[in-house]
Amino acid sequence: MSIQKLQQQVDEWIKQHGVRYFSELTNMAILSEEVGEVARIMARRYGEQSEKESDKNKDLGEELADVLFVVLCLANQTNTDLETAFSRKMEIRTKRDHDRHQRNEKLQE
Repeated sequence: MSIQKLQQQVDEWIKQHGVRYFSELTNMAILSEEVGEVARIMARRYGEQSEKESDKNKDLGEELADVLFVVLCLANQTNTDLETAFSRKMEIRTKRDHDRHQRNEKLQE
């Protein structure tokens, strides 16, 4: 599914199930919360922190999807064509970083 279609799907969901979008600042705070939930799973499941019993059933994919949902909300609210922006950013990254990481001694094994 394209990013544009995802943005449309989120907009339709908001219109059908929500009253309206939360304000941009509220959504920014919600995004921070959702990223924190992803960070908690990563730190406990893949990092050095021990995982609590209550966290073991948390689904990383669902938490990442929550992050994506709020990002798509923010894009819709700010009239950002995220698909175009992402394509542009990938072009920039490709030009800027085309061999940078291969030359990074820290990444060599």
